Amino acid sequence: MKKLGKALLGLIAAVAMLFTGLTVGAVPAMADGDEQIIPAAKTSYTITPPADNTHTYEVYQIFTGDVSKDKDGNKILSNVKWGQNGTNDGTAVAVGDSVPETVLDALKAVSKEGDQAKLDVIKKYVNLNSAPYDTVKTTKLSNVPAGYYLIKDKDGTVTGDDAYTLYIVQVVGDVTITPKSNVPTSEKKVMDKTDSNEDNSVTSTDKNDGKWTDSADYDFGDPVPFKLTGTVADNYDKYKVYKFTFHDTEAKGLKFQKDTVEVKVDGNTITTGYEVVDEGLTDQCTFEVRFADLKSIKSVKAGSVITVEYKSELTTDAKVGAEGNRNTMHLEFSNNPNDEQGGETGNTPPDTVIVFTYKTVFSKVSPEGTELTGAEFTLEKKVCTTTDGETACEYKAISDATKATSSVEGNKYTWTGLDAGDYQLVETKAPDGYNKPDKPIQFTITAEHKVLWNGDINDNALTSLNGSSTDGLVKNIKTTDGSVTADIENKGGSELPETGGIGTTILYVAGAACVIAAGVWFGLRRRNAR
Repeated sequence: MKKLGKALLGLIAAVAMLFTGLTVGAVPAMADGDEQIIPAAKTSYTITPPADNTHTYEVYQIFTGDVSKDKDGNKILSNVKWGQNGTNDGTAVAVGDSVPETVLDALKAVSKEGDQAKLDVIKKYVNLNSAPYDTVKTTKLSNVPAGYYLIKDKDGTVTGDDAYTLYIVQVVGDVTITPKSNVPTSEKKVMDKTDSNEDNSVTSTDKNDGKWTDSADYDFGDPVPFKLTGTVADNYDKYKVYKFTFHDTEAKGLKFQKDTVEVKVDGNTITTGYEVVDEGLTDQCTFEVRFADLKSIKSVKAGSVITVEYKSELTTDAKVGAEGNRNTMHLEFSNNPNDEQGGETGNTPPDTVIVFTYKTVFSKVSPEGTELTGAEFTLEKKVCTTTDGETACEYKAISDATKATSSVEGNKYTWTGLDAGDYQLVETKAPDGYNKPDKPIQFTITAEHKVLWNGDINDNALTSLNGSSTDGLVKNIKTTDGSVTADIENKGGSELPETGGIGTTILYVAGAACVIAAGVWFGLRRRNAR
């Protein structure tokens, strides 16, 4: 009975046929009035698998009977007897014995109920622990006697992102199995946002700014917005319990911020019915958003869209350049409507997005290309903010605007962990013998990366990276391995005109005259003393 309970709570191929347009129970030989009941021309039928079928279906014979039509053309199964897999609420029955009226009345009583209510009654009369009447996969099943049959996926044969299906049919004609199994879909996106964008429109720095996409670039320290989306299966109402869990796995350079999680159902925020788990996980994922039973949330229905938005900080552990920082999710969902507890699950295919960050390397040189050391710089980033519809932009020191790191080695000055955007380099100290520029040196990092990306590590999502500057002191701009490199020239100190030569000569002449005058004065004094 445990297996029986698991096998009967799900998708239905022709339950509508079972209770609508088909009559269960004994039917008198004559209809109302004098109209004759017309026996069916055939007494056996075929069950045909769907085209391109990959499932293995088991066929269970519950009842057999005689097929006829009433005056309105409705097919009737009369003279109903127990089939090969019949049971009377757990009590063994003899194949070919008549089915009691109490059983047929119980089935009639739920003819207008929902599928689950119908199945709760039907499951009492089929023994799924017995060997099936037959199986169907690629070849049709012929010579099937008229009756009630339950057709289900063979246990343990559905894996991955597929789902089990369950049918109950009244074979009163040739039947082609039409799978009604349905699975959720899932998607992951990252928002691309550039601080230097003045109007949230397409700019020279990033044409995907402000959009949910498959790739983005950010500074070290930036909170990166992510969005997980799961769409509930169309056959959701066939389940009694529906498990629904988002699994998210982040690269080392992304740090999940649990307090930023926001969950919505069809655009409306919810705060209960789920839990966010980021500790004690055994599947190597970073965190999970778990709905133990989605049916506990009354607003959820077939086709509902469940979204999870959250942020993760791009840390200094992030990979720089084209390799990027991957973030992958998949959705785990109940996939067997026959499982009353919703414990059997499938998984949607993984969906991956990627986050990039870059670095700049500036080399200090003379106009002749000689390496210069001793200079000191501050790097500033253009940051735009909008308040009450008004956008204001200013350049802020990297230490204030981001957590990008800097280093100096010889004449090379490196900043690591930069987003695409507008920057300026402020020289605070020039090398000995050289002058500082009159104004900051401005430059722009531009990047293009794929809006739609298949997640293949061999498919480079970063399609281009460039640096540019209109400042004449910036030379030899190049990009390689996610870095923008350039030379920054310093002009030498000027040799100013001097006037010291004439003054020195005058001093020399005056000094000599003073010496001569002193000698004459001492000579005259001695002479007079005599």
